[in-house]
Formats: sequence, structure tokens, C-alpha cells
Amino acid sequence: MNPIRTLLPMLGHTRGGRSAATCHFKCGDACVKPECNTSGNSYFKDVADQALSRRNVLGLGAVGASALVIGPQLFGAPNAVAAPLVDTGRGRGGHLKFDAIDPVSRSVDNMSVPEGYDWHAIIRWGDPLFANSPEFDSKKQSAKSQAMQFGYNCDYLDIIADKYSGRTGVLVANHEYSNEDMMFDAAWFVANTDEARRIAMNSHGLSVVEIKRKKHDQRWTYVVGGERNRRITASTPFAVDGPAAGSDLLKTVADPTGKLVLGTLNNCAGGTTPWGTVLSGEENFDQYFQGRGTAEEARYGIGTGATDRGWELTDPRFGLNHAGYENEANRFGWIVEIDPQNPDSTPVKHTSLGRFKHEGATVRIAKNGKAVAYSGDDSRFEYIYKFISKDTYRKNDRRHNMTLLNEGDLYVAKFAGNSPASEFDGSGQVPSDGAFDGTGQWLPLVRNGKSMVEGMSVDEVLVYTRLAADKAGATKMDRPEDVEPSPVSGKVYVALTNNTDRGKDGKEGATEQNPRIANRDGHVLEMTEAGNDATSTRFTWNILLVAGDPRVNDSTYFSGYPTDKVSPISCPDNLAFDSAGNLWISTDGAPGVIGLSDALHKVSLHGKDRGRVEQFLAVPTGAETCGPVVHDKDNSVFVSVQHPGEGGSFAQPASLFPDFIKSPQSAGKGQFYGPRPSVVQVFKQGKGNNGNNGNGKGNDKNKD
Repeated sequence: MNPIRTLLPMLGHTRGGRSAATCHFKCGDACVKPECNTSGNSYFKDVADQALSRRNVLGLGAVGASALVIGPQLFGAPNAVAAPLVDTGRGRGGHLKFDAIDPVSRSVDNMSVPEGYDWHAIIRWGDPLFANSPEFDSKKQSAKSQAMQFGYNCDYLDIIADKYSGRTGVLVANHEYSNEDMMFDAAWFVANTDEARRIAMNSHGLSVVEIKRKKHDQRWTYVVGGERNRRITASTPFAVDGPAAGSDLLKTVADPTGKLVLGTLNNCAGGTTPWGTVLSGEENFDQYFQGRGTAEEARYGIGTGATDRGWELTDPRFGLNHAGYENEANRFGWIVEIDPQNPDSTPVKHTSLGRFKHEGATVRIAKNGKAVAYSGDDSRFEYIYKFISKDTYRKNDRRHNMTLLNEGDLYVAKFAGNSPASEFDGSGQVPSDGAFDGTGQWLPLVRNGKSMVEGMSVDEVLVYTRLAADKAGATKMDRPEDVEPSPVSGKVYVALTNNTDRGKDGKEGATEQNPRIANRDGHVLEMTEAGNDATSTRFTWNILLVAGDPRVNDSTYFSGYPTDKVSPISCPDNLAFDSAGNLWISTDGAPGVIGLSDALHKVSLHGKDRGRVEQFLAVPTGAETCGPVVHDKDNSVFVSVQHPGEGGSFAQPASLFPDFIKSPQSAGKGQFYGPRPSVVQVFKQGKGNNGNNGNGKGNDKNKD
């Protein structure tokens, strides 16, 4: 048995192509742990009241009452618009022309792209960022070197071209989690456990890397020693702002001010703001902490046993039972904001957007100039949130705009269907009116600087946002992940990845907004704010697609588009748009039929082609498709290839992507016998491109 790997509780419980190791390292085996949200059960009120009545015990008594969103502007960041655009019916085409590829077996250890396209890895785990960074050497790793190299398991991604050049820019990527099984030799790990943990800590966070390209060449390369290059890790200082900054709930022995946090953890998706900064969501932070058994900790999934990562043994702040660190977990689970143009700036954690397992956050500017941020809480039976800024956007005033997320109103979504409940038996069949649709409202949690939740102060609402949303009566959804507004129509799209627990004994069954029990394939929701105004508290909604493989699953739905003419799709995760407003969906869990690779799909949203799904690419063995960026006018698509070969080990890799080294002895300088999470560019072959991905591998048209 690998001494690094502990027992994998998800063995025998995963579906599709997902490895039990992915569940273990990515989210701490959340699916086999007790349900965090018990608010639908009759006993929840007692649990919530108990949690809130124990404030004195927990120190609460002293507390007072992607993808681009809008189009290029400052540093290539999205333009702010005075109002969402009216749906003009555009979006049928886009500049990126391709023939959809067939589903790909997960045994194909390569990028699979359409005919006429090629790919190359821009940057890989361990690649040096600075002039004094050491070259990657898998057998000579150290915490110091990892802090100067590209981190592990890249997720959210943006490619921000400099406005006046177009041939320079920055690449920004999250690093969600580490997999010590694949990163380290087992014997070395046992002999150097503390150092291995510190390497893992430094493999988390974000990377900012300057990129460049030649004239008439689509392909981007990264710049070692670029002036804007930066690594953010689990120990980088973050400022805390918003109403909960300085709260007793955020104070520790190391930070008695409650306004300075070291590090960011499990950063999943994100968004680029209209003012050119990048937002990143802290997601499955619970797995890093050993808890004390409080109701608040349980609501966030924090257990009392020793963690599998063991960080509490190396750094006491990860043990909430260590004196003075009882609140350390409260300092994670936020939306963080970084300025990719200024490597000396202090990143910020925004308490005004609430604390939960943020998949990410995306911002649009409303008719009245308010900044509106959408976010999903990525767990089973959790909620969808919206933040509306107090202040308004000012054109060309970047310093002011960087304060817009400091203060404002926080809401959570409540959905209602318009068909009889009796029509939803959990099979996913379309109701008699021909569509899954209805109305909804945004329930206030904090408004005008005041708590709208009885019995909770503002900082309690923001630190324990899940509890506040429970009390407000929010609607439980099937793992809400990316929430993205369309730059063309202003409609808001929600990726609901899956929920195999829906309909189980004691748990909520099928509803119109979540129409399938044991929902392993997920669905995508489309929301229209009342009056097409992002600040409205009312909306209508419909389901764009109920995912799965129509060849073997008769519960799929694609807005009426023929199911025999779509690419299979399962577990929608990250969303993006092209310049014409087509939706692009990356997946986290192989499509319905066991054994398929994760993929990126284009989905048409308008006219007779609405609901048409076309697969653009597939990622290598064991990998997940993350952070899609679609630059269709440049004939390029970018993705983060996360956890390739997951389930293998350092000694016995399950993937060789992207170096494709055949043996440890044949690895050259900076290469690795085994998989390396990487940022990949897929580009159209033609003038200025040599049709070579740089790794000795051509494109793979998925002929299994």
C-alpha cells in the first residue's frame, strides 16, 4: 500500500470516469460524509438554534449586530455596461468553426481536438516563474522551490491580453489542491513528511504569469522572470475587508485584529472583473482543518478527526482544537480578489460576499451602475447567491472600482416551479407544459448594512452564511457550481453538476428545478432577471439542458433539440461564452457511459439550434476540464487540464501527459515521468503555426 495514501472511502462509490483519489484529494470524500444541509428535516430548527445560542461558548457574545464577462477594456478585462444587453437572437455562429468530435475513451492519454486544430501546453506544474527559480526536478523538490514555480492542479483560468499590444498579457490560474500520491516518491514522503506538507501548501493558491506571442502567431508562451509574475500560496498575506473584517469570529492568537489572513486554499473557479482584477473562490476548505465538533463546523463539513493531509501536525493553525486557533477555519471560504497587473499588491478576502464553499464569482454591471456578483455553493443541496454593491462603477477609475466588493447587499435564491408537483416523479420527464420553468426571488440576507436574518448579526450572517440561508428559506440545488451572466443576452446560467443523494431516504426529492432523483449527470439552469435588471429581486428561470448520454439515458433534455443529434455531456462544471454568446461547458465527471473522458462542449442558445451540444475537445486519462477561455476571434481555446492520471502514483503513473516521457531514466531537464497538471491552448492550424504541440504528439481525433 502506498504510505502516502490513506484509505479511500469513495472506492466502489464513484461513477463515470472519476477516480476515488480525485474525491479524496479534491473535496475530502464529501460524498460519503454526513449531509451538511439538514435544513429540510424536522429537527433542523433545533440544530440551528443550538448553534446560534452557543455564541458565548464560541466567543460570539461580543459580536455586534472564463471566462470573460463583458468584452475587452482595461488590460483586456471585460467592459462594464450600463445595462445587460437585450437578447437579439445572436449566438448561432461564433468565429470558431469546427466539426464536433465523438466521445473519447478515458484510456486515450492525450488531448483530443477537432480536425484542423492542434494544441500545446503553455505551462505545467513545476515550471519556473522567476529568473532565480530552479528548474523542475521531481526528485529534488522543496517548499522554497515550489513557491517559485507554477503550482499544482490548475483550475480557474484567464488569458488577459494587454489592450494596446495584443501580443503580450498575463495568464492567471488557480491551484485547487495537491495530490501527494502523484507528486512525491513514497519513501521520500515518509522520510520528509513535514517538508512534503509544506511543498503541498505552496502548491496551492494562484499563479500570475506573463505571456507573449509573435506577430501572426496564435500560440502563447509564458515568460520566465516576467515583471508581473507572481505566486500566491497558503502563506501569502491577505487583507480582510467588508462588514465582518475585525469580527471576533475571525480573530486568532496569530491575528488578534481579525483583518490579516495567511493564505488561500482549495481555489476553484473565479472570474475577471470589469475593472481588470481576478476573483477566486475558496471551495473545499473544510478538509484542511481538524475541528472541535461544533454545530457551525458541522454545517461546513469540518470533522473532528485527524485530517488526511495532516497539516495540523505541521502548522498548528490547521488544528481548531489548538488554543487560539478556534476561528482559523472561519478565515477561509471567501471570495478573494487579486490584481494581476501589480505583483506587489495585497490580495483581499471579501466578507461581504458571504462564506461558503464558493465555486467562484462573476461580476456584471447593472443598469444603475451597481456591481453584481453571482456565486454558487458547490455542495449537494446548497444554494445560489447574489451580491449587489453599495457603490457604483466609475469608468476609468480603477482604484475606486476595486472597492466595489467591500460593501453591499447579499441575497440567496428561492425557486418555484409552475407545474404541478405530481408531475415530478424523479425520472426527469418533461412536464406537460413542455418545459422545466418557473419563477424565483432573491431573499435578502444582508441589506443596507443590516442583517435580514432573525437572531443573527451581520458578521454572523457573513461568517455562517449557510446557516443564514437555511433560516431564510433558500432552495436546495444539485451542487451549484459556476454561475455566469451572458455578455450577449444578460441571462444568467448556472451549472448544477450532480446530486446522487437527491431522493434518498430523508432527503429532498425531485422538484421542477431539480427534476431527477439520483442525479448523477447534472443540468444547466437559465435565469432571467426581472426587467433584465441585474439588481432586481425577482427572476424567471428554465432548464436549458438535463445532461447525460441520450444513447443510454432517456431522462435527458436539450431544450427540445433532437437528442440523437447532440454530443453526450455529463456533470457540467465551468461555463464560458464566445463572442457571439454561445455557451461553453467544461465537465467534471465522465459523460453518462462509464469510461468517457471529460470534455469541453459548445452549446447553442438561440433559435432552432437552441440546446444543441457539440463536443470540442477531450482531456487525457483521469483528467478534468477546467477554466475554459474561448478567444474565438483568435481561433483559440484555453483550458486547465487538472489531475491527469489521478488514481495512479509517483512510481506507477496512470498518465504521462504532457511530457510523455516513457521512463524515469529518459526524463530530461525540466521533464517528468508522470502527469503534470497544465494550461493548454488549442488553436486552429494555419499560417503562423507549425502544427506541432511541442511534445512530439499530434492532435488525437479520438479514434479509439
